[in-house]
Amino acid sequence: MRQDIIDRLRVITEEEQEILDGKESVSRERYTSQNDFVIDSSKLLRKGQLIMIRPHTRFVHFPRHRHDYVEMVYMCSGTTTHIINGTNTITLQEGDLLFLNQYATQEILPAGKDDIAVNFIILPEFFDRTLPMMERENVLRDFLVSSLSQNTALMNYLHFQAKEIIPVQNLIENMIWTLLTDKKGTNTLTQLTMGLIFMNLSMFAETINQDGPDQYEQNIVFSVLKYIETHYRDGTLESISAELKQPVYYLSRLLKKHTKKNFKELLQQRKFQQAEWLLSRTSLPVDAVINAVGYDNSSYFYRIFRKKYGISPKEYRNHPYKDREN
Repeated sequence: MRQDIIDRLRVITEEEQEILDGKESVSRERYTSQNDFVIDSSKLLRKGQLIMIRPHTRFVHFPRHRHDYVEMVYMCSGTTTHIINGTNTITLQEGDLLFLNQYATQEILPAGKDDIAVNFIILPEFFDRTLPMMERENVLRDFLVSSLSQNTALMNYLHFQAKEIIPVQNLIENMIWTLLTDKKGTNTLTQLTMGLIFMNLSMFAETINQDGPDQYEQNIVFSVLKYIETHYRDGTLESISAELKQPVYYLSRLLKKHTKKNFKELLQQRKFQQAEWLLSRTSLPVDAVINAVGYDNSSYFYRIFRKKYGISPKEYRNHPYKDREN
């Protein structure tokens, strides 16, 4: 990261100076007006803002809390230690990303002067606008984004060890610079950048939530979803089962538990996502689209396509943004 950005983020804030002067705890009134420690986005964001950044408060234990927004923590330098949901301890290293949704709790141990972390305060609707801006959908990215908006037992935070993912590092630095300069049009620019970040992160399932044995199930699910991304034409549950050295019945149970869908449904979802893209963005004949997404029986494809969207593939091509079920 550029040194001038690090220097700007390292500056001692008013709150940190109070702590260095002897204050032993964070001032809750800066963050919330509730009895429970739920950080209130209205105390941090200006009206109309969907996203902003603030350096993490150092030199003090930050007590267990939640947010009424999505938080993304980026570790610029040094380390910080986070206790998530009361049980999962994560030490963020330089280049790491941590996403927490509104249902995750977080506690942060004291950080030193050179432990520079940036907190992104993000309203949930920011992601609603980001998704349509992405060039193409996929089941892995859908799953990642859903984890930021739903109250699920295991998937209310995402930890990416992203230091070696150069495109992500560059995009994060661009976002920080954009938000620090706070120029007109920041919301739109950062939404586009976040879309690119997710497109890049979705290619690196193996970097997600590698914090300990309690994340074992999640890592397997991510691996299966990544497999579907590149093998949607002819992928089989038996094939990925052999690749991961896991029983078929075990993978089936994990997918149903974490995605509410079985392998066949996820594979079909990905085929349809690709078919949508080809129908709306290319001039390929419908039969060629059917073949491209891995269907041999065109009659069957027409039947299930109409069942899902209520129109034929040809009609969809003329009206690609017609309301449809997810």
